[in-house]
Formats: sequence, C-alpha cells, structure tokens
Amino acid sequence: MFSLQTIFGKGDRFYGLLEASADAARLSARALRSMLAEEAQVPALDQFRVARKREKDLFAQINLELVNTFVTALEREDIEALAGALYKIPKTVEKFAERHALFAERLVDIDYSPQAAMLERACDVIVSMVGELRGGIKLDVMHALNERMQSIESEADRLLLELYHHVFTDETDAARLMVRKDLFELLEKAIDRCRDAGNVIYHIALKNS
Repeated sequence: MFSLQTIFGKGDRFYGLLEASADAARLSARALRSMLAEEAQVPALDQFRVARKREKDLFAQINLELVNTFVTALEREDIEALAGALYKIPKTVEKFAERHALFAERLVDIDYSPQAAMLERACDVIVSMVGELRGGIKLDVMHALNERMQSIESEADRLLLELYHHVFTDETDAARLMVRKDLFELLEKAIDRCRDAGNVIYHIALKNS
C-alpha cells in the first residue's frame, strides 16, 4: 500500500520532467546559435540530434508516467498538451539545421543570427514559465513572462516581413530565393512553437492560480 507522500511525490515528478523538457528545447536553440556563429561550410548536426533525442525520451517518459501515476501534479490533459508543445520546438529547430547544412555553401552571405537570438530568448522565457509552475503560481509573474513571449513573437514577425522585402527585392537566383524563404519560415515556425508552449503554460497557470 502506497503512502500519500509516495503518491504525491510521483505526481510532483512531472514538474521535473517538464522542466527538463523545456531545457532540452533551449539546448537546441543554443546549438543553433553556436552553429551559425561557427560559419562552417558543413555545419555539425550532432548537438541538434542530442537535444531532439533528449526531448523525445522525455516525451515518452512523461506519457509513461501518466499511465502509471494515479495522482498528477497538474491535470493530465494539461501535462499532455505542454509535453507535446515542448516536443515540437527541438523538432523544428533540427529541421532548420538539417536544411541549412544541406545548402550551407550557397548561404554563406546570409545572416540568420538575429532570428536565432530571438529563438533563444523565447526558449529562455519558456524555461522560466515552466519553472514557475512548481509550487505556488504567481499569476502576475506568469503574465509578465507571457507578455514577454508575445513581444518576442511580434518582433520576429516584423523582422520576417523585412527579410521578405529584401529577399524578393534583391535575390535574383530563384533557387536561392526559395531556400532562403524556406529557412526564414522554419525559424519563424520555431518561435511560434515557443509561443504555443507559452500559451499552454499560461492557460495552466490561469486554471491553477
């Protein structure tokens, strides 16, 4: 027979798993910034695969814990929604990294670092928001973090419009234009994934405050 302390201890384990999942997303964003800073002709993809595998393993572990745990720290559907949202971030970042590596020799003069920096900032916010779920939720703090996330996403949208203007005005190579457009949109999608995760976290906070 399990004690209440044991049961609730298992429920509390979800906080640690979700925090590790958010950190894995941030790891992928940091790997992207490092890859772009190196400007290697053939960028290494190992760090992205490590981050993706870590996220995938955590996602599977969270789902297993949901099956085996009677009492959960948060509502089951909220845990599932947040785990799914976090899982998508490294997946999208890795997709960008793979395509960038494939066309790296043709993209040496293109700077993706501003978007990569915004992605890392977005992941930092996600880590902070997930950390705020543990213990008593401070709604004012969570609201401020969510506002910061929305601001980053809006800034990324504005930058993307500027990039589109430059790409379609200055780029004469049709193949390069399509590659650049695809990569810009993947970075935007990665930031949108962070926004989606932030929305899930904020919804959880509202329900549990």
